[in-house]
Amino acid sequence: MVYVGVDVGGMSIKIGLVTKEGKILKSKAFPTEQEKGFKSMFARTADMIKDLLADNGFSLIDLGGIGIGIPGTVDSKLGLIVSAVNIGCKNQDLIKEMSQYFNVPIAVGNDANVAALGEQRFGAGKGHENVVMVTLGTGIGGGIIIDGKLYEGNGGAGGEVGHQIIEIDGEQCNCGRRGCWERYASATGLINQTKYAMAENSNSLMHKIANENGGVDGRTAFLAKDAGDEAGKAVVDKYLHYLAEGLLNLGYILHPEIFIIGGGISHEGKNVMEPLRQKLNDDFDRSGMLPYIEVVQASLGNNAGIIGAAALVM
Repeated sequence: MVYVGVDVGGMSIKIGLVTKEGKILKSKAFPTEQEKGFKSMFARTADMIKDLLADNGFSLIDLGGIGIGIPGTVDSKLGLIVSAVNIGCKNQDLIKEMSQYFNVPIAVGNDANVAALGEQRFGAGKGHENVVMVTLGTGIGGGIIIDGKLYEGNGGAGGEVGHQIIEIDGEQCNCGRRGCWERYASATGLINQTKYAMAENSNSLMHKIANENGGVDGRTAFLAKDAGDEAGKAVVDKYLHYLAEGLLNLGYILHPEIFIIGGGISHEGKNVMEPLRQKLNDDFDRSGMLPYIEVVQASLGNNAGIIGAAALVM
C-alpha cells in the first residue's frame, strides 16, 4: 500500500509516493499553471499521479489514498477550497473534483497545517501529542496539533498564528491590521530590520556581507553577528525577542510539548533554537508555568508538504 501526497504551491505542484512509515519513494514536480483554471490544474494533477504510480510499478489497487495541501483557507470536512489566492481558487469542491479520477479516500487541508501534521507524525515532533509548528517565511505560517489531532478551527480558518498582535498600532500588515507578529518575526521582518540597521550603521559588516551574497537576506545579520559585528548582533537579538514574544503568547494559551520552527530562518539551527528555548523557559520559570516547552528545528524540509498531505489521508 502506498499513499500520494500533493503539495500545491503558487508556482509548482509537487507530488510524492509515501509509505505508511512516512518515507517518500518517488516524487515529481510540475508547473501549477493556475491561469488555465481549477479543472485543468487538477486534471493534470490526476494524470501526473497516475503516471507516477505506473512509472514506479504501482497500480490504482495499491493506492491507499490521496492527501492534498492547499495554500489558503480550506474546509477539510467538506473538502472545499474556500479561498486560495495564490492558485486562483475560491469555493471549489476539490474532493468532488478528484473523485472523478480516483476511487480512494481523499483528504484536503491547508498547507501549513499538513506540514505540521507531517512533522508531528514523521519528523521533529514524532512521539509528541501536543505540537505547534511555526514556519518563518515571507509571512508566518502555523499548524497546531492537540492530543494528536490537527486543530483547524471553525471552517478550517484557524491556526493563523502570524496575525496575533505583538505591537499595538504597529507596522501595517497585508491582512489590514497593524502590529501583527509576522511583520516583525517573519523572514521578511528580519530583512527589513537588517536594512534599517544597515542604513543607521554605515560601517557595519552587514554591508560587506550583503555585497558578497548578492543582497540582504535572512542570513545577513546572523553572519555579521558571528563575525563580531555589534550592529548585526543588535538586529539578531531584537529579532529573536520578537520571535520569542509570539511563541510565549502561544505557549501561555496552548502550552504544547514542543514548538517546531521551520522555514529559512530555522536553518540557523542552535543560533535560533537555543536563545528561544532559554527565553521561553526563563519566562515560564518566573511565572511558574511548568513544564517547559522544547524548541526544535523542523526536520522534513521541503518534503514536509508531501509527507504531511499523505499523513492527512492516513
